[in-house]
Amino acid sequence: MSISELKTRLEQSIHQHRDEYIAISKDIHAHPETGNNEYYANGLLTALLAKNGFEVTSNVAGHETAFYAVKESSKPGPTIAYLAEYDALIDIGHACGHNIIGVTSIAAAIALSETLDQTGGKVVVLGTPAEEGGLRGKGGPNGNVKARFVEHGFLKDVDAAMMVHPGGKTQLTGPFLANNHLYFHFYGKPSHAGSSPHKGVNALDALVLLYNGISVLRQQLPDGVRVHGIITNGGQAPNVIPEYASAHYYIRAETREAVEALEPRLRAIAEGVAIATGTTVRIEHQVGPRDFNINQTLNNLFLEEFTAVGEQVDLRQKEGKGSTDVGDISHAVPTAHPSIKIGPDDLIGHTVAFREAANSEQGYEALVTGAVVLANAGLRLLTEPTLLQAAKDEFAGRKSTPHADRTLTGAAAE
Repeated sequence: MSISELKTRLEQSIHQHRDEYIAISKDIHAHPETGNNEYYANGLLTALLAKNGFEVTSNVAGHETAFYAVKESSKPGPTIAYLAEYDALIDIGHACGHNIIGVTSIAAAIALSETLDQTGGKVVVLGTPAEEGGLRGKGGPNGNVKARFVEHGFLKDVDAAMMVHPGGKTQLTGPFLANNHLYFHFYGKPSHAGSSPHKGVNALDALVLLYNGISVLRQQLPDGVRVHGIITNGGQAPNVIPEYASAHYYIRAETREAVEALEPRLRAIAEGVAIATGTTVRIEHQVGPRDFNINQTLNNLFLEEFTAVGEQVDLRQKEGKGSTDVGDISHAVPTAHPSIKIGPDDLIGHTVAFREAANSEQGYEALVTGAVVLANAGLRLLTEPTLLQAAKDEFAGRKSTPHADRTLTGAAAE
């Protein structure tokens, strides 16, 4: 069977099951679950994979709602991985379109797996929860989830990984920022705020000074570095001197090294305000995602495949940079993370408008189109050795040393 015939087979498979795929995506959208709580979505997606001949294992990489699914042929060949995300945001639901992402990747994986008798090789799906953050911070207490998949060896035999993210424009993989999390806990002494304020030690005062100190620092940060945070506890009642106050901050930068170089300056501010206010401070550190190792060979592949299905690809540089734990995958294997248009050009993620676009006719058309593009890209990597080797050679030339995982806690004096 020719490559053209195999592509036709892929597309027919996806279109034949489009109503089922859209129904599952709608169901996930109607039942949003936050990171590490995606039991309903996990059940829908793993059942779909199992029904289509994949061997599925749930509760992997230290996360109950994570899964690993594999289907392989009797013929040797490359291993193509599809990344499935299916968590929602707190309060706002699927305002990043993960109800589309998970089903798009699985639809592509199913279609591609149906050609393995011709192509050889293996198709895997990594079900990665909590991309938006989990039980506490990015990915919950075990850190960002995709890094756990790398550490547990699920990328060891993978030749290339890919997914498509919904957005306001169809674009190729662009830069993402690395980030880390800092949790600041200030401890003082309670007292009556009206009759005995002089007997208290105000933890909120320390936190306000921390907030202002970091704000002053921000004006002198270099381009590409971002520091932002929120007060997570400012006390319990206005007539009680707060004995405890806390904040959660992100540090983002274009490299892991830049993130970690800035962290001591924030710690120093916290230590200084603790001394100034007579409080004590405990600082927790949590590793967030890495920056993205862009693979231009894969970008070129997706440009060709998007164009082949009639998608207009916006080649302008993306406005602004977020973070994603797909960055950790991109430092383990050649990885693609393009976006596909589901709404107006000015659509902004993590908004009500984005949530509605993720449950729109255009959004579900993008699911089907994205699955076709992902499946065709996977087919070419399975059947064009020189293309896959070019992606791997480019990756090897840019590969950096994996960061050491750090999830330490302790006092500021550490």
